[in-house]
Amino acid sequence: MESDLVTDERLQGVLDELVRREPLFHRPEFGTTRADFEAMTAPDFWETGASGRRYSRAHVLDVLEERYKEPPVEEWETSDFHCRELATDLYLLTYTLVLNGRRTRRSTIWQHGTDGWQILYHQGTPVQEP
Repeated sequence: MESDLVTDERLQGVLDELVRREPLFHRPEFGTTRADFEAMTAPDFWETGASGRRYSRAHVLDVLEERYKEPPVEEWETSDFHCRELATDLYLLTYTLVLNGRRTRRSTIWQHGTDGWQILYHQGTPVQEP
């Protein structure tokens, strides 16, 4: 059984800001160049892909740089956003993404600092349809 996740009311502003930034790396208004993606990821950023493989920041940046040479046409929908404060200025955002027909659960750890928002970690997990 799935739990109903409810974001604490005091985090509503943070939730609103982070919802505007997800899905991660699919929001051209936050940039489409390698320099943009470097600025939005922490130096020790890494991710776990839907395959279960771990990817380094350098690998992710290389893939994004290639992808945005010819920006893809994508159809996506997000839902079920939840934000949890992990520590001061450190947040876990979870949500569901349907991208080109594929449903995944997403988790991103965001940190807010003097330079704005940065991503520390990201994971996508495929949803097994019943």
